[in-house]
Amino acid sequence: MRILPAVVVAAASVILAGCSVTEQSASSADLSDRAVRVTTTTNFITDTVREIGGERVQVTGLMGAGVDPHLYKASAGDVAKLREADLIIYGGLNLEGKMGDLLVELEERQTTVAITKDLPRTRLLAPPAGTAFDFDPHVWFDVALWKLAARTTAAALKAKDPAHGSVYDANLERYLAQLDETDAYVRRRINSIPRARRVLVTSHDAFGYFGRRYDVDVVAIQGISTATEATTASVQRVAKVIAERGVKAAFIESSVPRQTIDAVLAAARRRGAKVRIGGELFSDAGGDAGTVEGTYVGMVRANADTIANGLR
Repeated sequence: MRILPAVVVAAASVILAGCSVTEQSASSADLSDRAVRVTTTTNFITDTVREIGGERVQVTGLMGAGVDPHLYKASAGDVAKLREADLIIYGGLNLEGKMGDLLVELEERQTTVAITKDLPRTRLLAPPAGTAFDFDPHVWFDVALWKLAARTTAAALKAKDPAHGSVYDANLERYLAQLDETDAYVRRRINSIPRARRVLVTSHDAFGYFGRRYDVDVVAIQGISTATEATTASVQRVAKVIAERGVKAAFIESSVPRQTIDAVLAAARRRGAKVRIGGELFSDAGGDAGTVEGTYVGMVRANADTIANGLR
């Protein structure tokens, strides 16, 4: 159920006001004899925390498969889950746009960490002029950047639960090895596509880091946030690229309605292009819980397979 922002703010204020004693005890508590309660936003962040935290963490994720973090509105129940956490880990870089004010308010009262906070700003992509973003937040599609985010996650857990620092270190090293294997896997799959065919057409501009890391030209209809509207001009712009470059496939996204892609395909076909849907990609959310695609590694590998099969 969607809740009006004013209702959420009011609910948050009541919960925050009534938890000062809990905050003080939670911030100073010795967590060595129980699991660390962590609340996260997107499901691939949830998975990353579980990989590094292992049995030492009890993770509650707010957003599941197919959920768009750009448009997500926190409910009163979400606020309670955030308040009950020993540690909050979220995307940052304005990824959780509508939750931004709430996360800032919580940061003043409990441990709240943006998983992207330690990424060198020189390695972040700048968004188009006139947007509300300082940087493109979709950093998880560059696996090398996600390795840095994993280190930030481990550091946050160690700071909260120093008695088990060696556990987090060991889990981190194992996870980093998985990420290295995933990075190499994605590169092999994309390198199997002839360079001239590496044109990735998607609904919104979530794959800029992917394109830079793996040498793919990314063409998106909407901006880096799904809150932006697709215009007739943007549809025609992408349709022109498809026709001129002979693009054979465009891709829908699991967390974005497909209407804009359908409009682009229709416009491209009017220009004489023979283009189809190449498959569904995971952009701002991973797959269903309990599936391989519901993990960060599985999501990234599945995207690489879909793109390679669609563009070859």
